[in-house]
Amino acid sequence: MAAYLQWRRFVFFDKELVKEPLGNDGAAPGTAPASGSTVSKFLCLPPGITVCDSGRGSLVFGDMEGQIWFLPRSLQLTGFQAYKLRVTHLYQLKQHNILASVGEDEEGINPLVKIWNLEKRDGGNPLCTRIFPAIPGTEPTVVSCLTVHENLNFMAIGFTDGSVTLNKGDITRDRHSKTQILHKGNYPVTGLAFRQAGKTTHLFVVTTENVQSYIVSGKDYPRVELDTHGCGLRCSALSDPSQDLQFIVAGDECVYLYQPDERGPCFAFEGHKLIAHWFRGYLVIVSRDRKVSPKSEFTSRDSQSSDKQILNIYDLCNKFIAYSAVFEDIVDVLAEWGSLYVLTRDGRVHALQEKDTQTKLEMLFKKNLFEMAINLAKSQHLDSDGLAQIFMQYGDHLYSKGNHDGAVQQYIRTIGKLEPSYVIRKFLDAQRIHNLTAYLQTLHRQSLANADHTTLLLNCYTKLKDSSKLEEFIKTKSESEVHFDVETAIKVLRQAGYYSHALYLAENHAHHEWYLKIQLEDIKNYQEALRYIGKLPFEQAESNMKRYGKILMHHIPEQTTHLLKGLCTDYRPSPEGRGDRDAPGCRANSEEFIPIFANNPRELKAFLEHMSEVQPDSPQGIYDTLLELRLQNWAHEKDLQIKEKLHAEAISLLKSGRFCDVFDKALVLCQMHDFQDGVLYLYEQGKLFQQIMHYHMQHEQYRQVITVCERHGEQDPSLWEQALSYFARKEEDCKEYVAAVLKHIESKNLMPPLLVVQTLAHNSTATLSVIRDYLVQKLQKQSQQIAQDELRVRRYREETTRIRQEIQELKASPKIFQKTKCSICNSALELPSVHFLCGHSFHQHCFESYSESDADCPTCLPENRKVMDMIRAQEQKRDLHDQFQHQLKCSNDSFSVIADYFGRGVFNKLTLLTDPPTARLTPSLEAGLQRDLLMHSKRG
Repeated sequence: MAAYLQWRRFVFFDKELVKEPLGNDGAAPGTAPASGSTVSKFLCLPPGITVCDSGRGSLVFGDMEGQIWFLPRSLQLTGFQAYKLRVTHLYQLKQHNILASVGEDEEGINPLVKIWNLEKRDGGNPLCTRIFPAIPGTEPTVVSCLTVHENLNFMAIGFTDGSVTLNKGDITRDRHSKTQILHKGNYPVTGLAFRQAGKTTHLFVVTTENVQSYIVSGKDYPRVELDTHGCGLRCSALSDPSQDLQFIVAGDECVYLYQPDERGPCFAFEGHKLIAHWFRGYLVIVSRDRKVSPKSEFTSRDSQSSDKQILNIYDLCNKFIAYSAVFEDIVDVLAEWGSLYVLTRDGRVHALQEKDTQTKLEMLFKKNLFEMAINLAKSQHLDSDGLAQIFMQYGDHLYSKGNHDGAVQQYIRTIGKLEPSYVIRKFLDAQRIHNLTAYLQTLHRQSLANADHTTLLLNCYTKLKDSSKLEEFIKTKSESEVHFDVETAIKVLRQAGYYSHALYLAENHAHHEWYLKIQLEDIKNYQEALRYIGKLPFEQAESNMKRYGKILMHHIPEQTTHLLKGLCTDYRPSPEGRGDRDAPGCRANSEEFIPIFANNPRELKAFLEHMSEVQPDSPQGIYDTLLELRLQNWAHEKDLQIKEKLHAEAISLLKSGRFCDVFDKALVLCQMHDFQDGVLYLYEQGKLFQQIMHYHMQHEQYRQVITVCERHGEQDPSLWEQALSYFARKEEDCKEYVAAVLKHIESKNLMPPLLVVQTLAHNSTATLSVIRDYLVQKLQKQSQQIAQDELRVRRYREETTRIRQEIQELKASPKIFQKTKCSICNSALELPSVHFLCGHSFHQHCFESYSESDADCPTCLPENRKVMDMIRAQEQKRDLHDQFQHQLKCSNDSFSVIADYFGRGVFNKLTLLTDPPTARLTPSLEAGLQRDLLMHSKRG
């Protein structure tokens, strides 16, 4: 039970008298207008009004004359004669333009019920669709109350003898409606109300002594006794959905609320209740202090006095009185057009207009009633922004009063609407750090915190040294429950020295880099860091080994090398790791990890040898580094046995065939470490015979020079010439080697004799006896060549003389054609025939069929064509030779001219197949001269 004496009173309604519209003289219906009336007067209703109701945009009144009046929003009062005597009850439906009335047409107890259709007219008046007497039984009795269901299928009438009749069916028609007695009792019925819940319809019945409910949508109409307290007439009402459609019964001691099956809460509102009404979430009660029994209202209607009456408007949800005022002789209270209208006995109408929500809130703010303002805003369905503004003002008020705990609770309710920095600035003082912590915790729980908020909250925890709260904050069950930026939290915890908490976050949220940073840089736990890398998936393990491999190699080289071997061959995460061990193994590029071993050559060698053995297709960098490492060890080793072993390992690696594509790099490495055997091997593999020759020449290894020439002279004949020049420059006695070189030069005809003589002329120890045999053999060969050339010249001259004689004979002597057969078909010649000076004869038809030209012999044409081609080639060659000679004489750089003609193919050898095959084996004099020219060019 709630006592209303403790409830605060407010003025949330504005009161004013309703005025007549402009142009109306304000006189009551039936009276003459006052002369000279120009000022708007207060509205005055007709006298004798007994009942009132509202709905469908009008206030409806019934009077003692039997008239029903309608007052629309335009305040133009209209009416019609509904009964001959009086109107006693009215019920205006809210969803239909139907009006139900009870009145009397004859003296005595003879109440009639009339149903009016206000949308249809009959002679200017509303159409009355049904009339029937209101009699509960055989004896007439007075009607005390009336209610109609909005679906027009139920109408209940209460009587002073305790009876209730129920009209079921279409109440607007006699044919479809059935009337029956629902309730009989000993106490007058003071109130009725229908309540619809789904498909179930309940009827509340209240008398002066009890409250009951019926289920009228069924057949048996089950009844429930709700209470043994009743109320007077017009002291009951049905609330709206905000109060769950409860039935309100206003007794003199208390106001009770009922559900269809039980009694709800009650409120101790004292005073004799005259009227109870429900308006937009408010309970409106008109009462007076003078105690009057409810039964007296049925004994005498004239017993109402002109005592002062109090109208209170209660907000049952928020527990305050929204309005309270004193009126004289209230007839009724109506609700329409969003306002309350109070009718008094003097015919005046008082309008109570509810203030807007913002105005009401401002009134509460001025009184610092923030809790009540919050409740009011919620009941008025204020939006979240408006509520947040109230919470902020409430928080500011509590903060100014020094109630920081209460203030932060209000600020917490503004999260999502109010900028967090507004609150944070207020609680940055060290003495209020626990309030700031509470706010930041809630901010994170609602996932509205940024990195700065996380930093601030964690700093609060560390300042308060609240490890339990800190652990509770960071140790969430799943990733979806994380309400903060994990990386920021790790940074703050690391800076504050909470390494274990930072490690927990880093490990659980897969921030591998931060986990390893803390382990390696702060805790110095290298073993744990390496173990953690070993259980990561391949991509993370690879990237972190590249980042932290040097540190780990410096402190735990053996374990780090072991992990790298696995990472570069067939990596699978350790069993406790996050990776999938059933997935196929991965391998990293081993060459990328070589820099990690910068200061660990022993581990580097083990790693490289492991990779070359286990993974033969390792990157080239592995073999390059391994070669360099072996050469370094060989160069610095003092022990001869070990040095020999290292020598063999280096040669074996060079011969493995892994350096074909990086020949230059391997050669540079061998030269840097003075690994001569490797250098010579690589020279030979790269066909660098000149470099091999120069190497032996530099070391004056004469026998090796000859050996190189013998092994590679076929591929590079110039080696013999270099060897001859080399030995020619030596002052020592090198006759043996010079003779060997000359023998090979003479057999292969590599140099002209003059050039050989000039070369050996620089050697003071070389005598004529050294080259005597060479010169003799050379001169003999040249003599033989000269004899062969002279013989060929003589033969060519004789042939030329013979041909010239034949030409002369053809020009001066007649030619007798004695051929008897055709040279083509080999048949006897017949006229017409064709004869050529060459001696061939043809049938004319054979000649025309096989000849390509009228002037050429078909038989001689192929041979003649070859000769003509040879002549043209010689003419072209002659032209080129003349041009070449001219450029050679005029140019300052003769060798560039020769190189240019070489590039254009001018000196390509053109062989004419006119000599016997043996002649091609003997070099011509012209070829010898060309070779001499080239040799002189080389020397130049």
